[in-house]
Amino acid sequence: MKKLLALLCALALVFALCACGSSGSNKVYNVGVCQLVQHPALDQATNGFVDTLKDKLGDKVNITVQNGAGDQPSCATIASQFVSDGVDLIMANATPALIASASATDKIPVLGTSITAYAAAFELEENWEDRSTQKNVSGTSDLAPLDEQAAMLNAFFPDAKNVGILFCSAEPNSRFQVETIKPLLEGFGYTVTTYEFADSNEVAPVATTACGECDALYIPTDNTAASCAEAINNVALPAGVPIIAGEEGLCGGCGVATLSIDYYALGQITGEMAYEILVNGADPASMEIRYSPTFTKKYNADVCSALGIEVPEDYVAIG
Repeated sequence: MKKLLALLCALALVFALCACGSSGSNKVYNVGVCQLVQHPALDQATNGFVDTLKDKLGDKVNITVQNGAGDQPSCATIASQFVSDGVDLIMANATPALIASASATDKIPVLGTSITAYAAAFELEENWEDRSTQKNVSGTSDLAPLDEQAAMLNAFFPDAKNVGILFCSAEPNSRFQVETIKPLLEGFGYTVTTYEFADSNEVAPVATTACGECDALYIPTDNTAASCAEAINNVALPAGVPIIAGEEGLCGGCGVATLSIDYYALGQITGEMAYEILVNGADPASMEIRYSPTFTKKYNADVCSALGIEVPEDYVAIG
């Protein structure tokens, strides 16, 4: 009898272990994506993230994508709903979405993408070099070398005197880029003036002022500017004022050239980080922020043709 009971207990233990293993392998992960606004760069990053997780997890992941329509309070509402739903991870696309998501939870892992400067987003020390936030937050950065973008503007427009920097004052990452590149441009001998707009309603009038006072413009990686690229182009192109842009999506709408990253590839890297967290238990607090490994010189063929700008051979046309 004792042997029979021992055998039954052993079998019960085996079945329990099998059940646990089966339960773990069959877990379905729920991921929420909060994207600030719809425009090409952010769309590509989201697509890269979703495709990568789907490729790795198949039907074991449910991904819900929500768009904040350029409004940070809407992003906060989306993030709060994800927290209420008990998602396993939140991916926040663009800085306002990341700030909203990180504010909504300190427990659920949060990954950012299309974030130019995490230090600026979270007011970390200026000399922050750890590259991990020590929060429940990590992700990828879309920061391109600003010194090379300043050199690009100088290579295209060495005879310009007055250069304007157009950006959204509500985006911390934009201000970070402006403060970094302004002295670099001044180092080339330009007189540099900044032109701030608070929201999309101010873009056209501020762009009009900038084009009336400047020989060329620089626009950093800026979500509001990117979503209003057509409005900027409608002002700058007739005025004959060329623009060097911080990223490809913006350049495709109103720029002459850019040194840009592949946002789809950036989303793929973010998706790989999500897999590490969800499946392998990686801690976002200790995961280093990851950066694009390559940058490409690109140009807008239509704008260059309209302005009569000759493009060097090592530039690739934006498709």
